[in-house]
Amino acid sequence: MSGYRGQLPQLDQRVFLTDSGLETTLIFHDGYDLPHFAAFGLLGDETGRERLDRYFREHAQVAADVGAGVVLESVTWRASPDWAELLGLSSDQLVEANRAAIDQLDGLRAGMGNDRTVVVSGCIGPRGDGYDGTARMDAHDAEEYHAVQARTFADSPADMVHAMTITYPDEAIGIVKAARHAGIPVAVSFTVETDGRLPDGTTLGDAIQRVDEATEGAAAYFGVNCAHPTHLDGALDGGAPWAPRLRGLRANASRKSHAELDEAETLDDGDPDELGREYVELRREMPDLTVLGGCCGTDVRHVRSIAAATTAEP
Repeated sequence: MSGYRGQLPQLDQRVFLTDSGLETTLIFHDGYDLPHFAAFGLLGDETGRERLDRYFREHAQVAADVGAGVVLESVTWRASPDWAELLGLSSDQLVEANRAAIDQLDGLRAGMGNDRTVVVSGCIGPRGDGYDGTARMDAHDAEEYHAVQARTFADSPADMVHAMTITYPDEAIGIVKAARHAGIPVAVSFTVETDGRLPDGTTLGDAIQRVDEATEGAAAYFGVNCAHPTHLDGALDGGAPWAPRLRGLRANASRKSHAELDEAETLDDGDPDELGREYVELRREMPDLTVLGGCCGTDVRHVRSIAAATTAEP
């Protein structure tokens, strides 16, 4: 079972790296067809499983090369009830898929030895489209919906739950409550538009504070994913009360908006070295940003550049 639930090591000031844009890597670089952007289906295929194993090992090696910790994020962003129904999976098959994804990462962690700090995280995605904030629930309904994954992860070797690409505060509140009731630490990463606000118009700071107020500060930390660093211009305030709560950053390689990315037929992978420098600039404003990786359009090259730039900081 998990060894870090009582004290997540990434809550110290040491840099932890994550993986990058798993789904865009698989689709655009490897040619996989991922219905509804669901990568967890590859776990049932020997070749797909081997590709996922290699993907995580590559990213873990980047962390090892710079002496950073690593968070391995399960391939379960789409492994929740509504998406499972679209994919033709039963509720039992959904639980099995979530558990298999954690078992994969726990097995990889065991093979890396005791000299590395490896956190296994169960990934929860939004109920709706991560680029569209129009599908809404209240916090109670969100808690009920996401409890399926939260309970499964709590009954597994996962160290924590991480909700990614969340578009409005009520869904985040429900996820935090579901994880708290299941007895597993939880982090929440919001996505923002090019103006630095959540898709529903909430500012990043207000979203963090609303979740903390509604859950008595139960989340371990917050993050941002699926947005370019330039989209955060004006959204960050290192002196704000909520600033220390923001620890995670998994940025897109592209500066394009969500609407533009949704219509794109080719991959915009940006400039890995430039992205690394932009992370350094953001960390000067927000020094508690220590859990760093990539999102859409990024791959191991980008994480390598982020690692080199941020661990070389004076």
